Amino acid sequence: MAWERSRGEADSYVEGFTEQIRALAETTRKRAQLTGSGSAANGLISVTVNADNVVIATKVSPDAEDLTLDEIAAAVTAAAQHAAADVAQKTEEFFRPLNETRARMPKLSELFDDMPDLEQVPLPKPSLSPPNSRERREQEAEPGPEFTDAVDHDDWQSDQGSGIRAKDW
Repeated sequence: MAWERSRGEADSYVEGFTEQIRALAETTRKRAQLTGSGSAANGLISVTVNADNVVIATKVSPDAEDLTLDEIAAAVTAAAQHAAADVAQKTEEFFRPLNETRARMPKLSELFDDMPDLEQVPLPKPSLSPPNSRERREQEAEPGPEFTDAVDHDDWQSDQGSGIRAKDW
């Protein structure tokens, strides 16, 4: 049973979780300073994004005057996508030590009986296709996530036995 752990072991877990929270706060603060850069059209167009993938600088070389407007537009898009990939890689590297430490910590279900693990749900990769493209339309038609282990609230509540309920008041 999860509650049979020693007081020292519990104190150690609490200390570890507290340190994780401090480290997460510090890492999150420092993350705000990350930037990513990308270029396209043989370096004629470059874009820099912040940690939230917001474009913060765009540079166009004077030599880009030989490009058509469509080529410039495509190059800006490609450079911004490269910059976003760059900052995503830097963010992953930045958080790696924190994630490795977290992976060594016990899960909530290991500490408390019937406690669910709060693992982060993986998000699908966003499309890089332009609006109204075939790929985007196909993705919109895909069904959303399906939860196969969900329990009806009324069934769950009836299994809980005694306790305060609105009708008891």
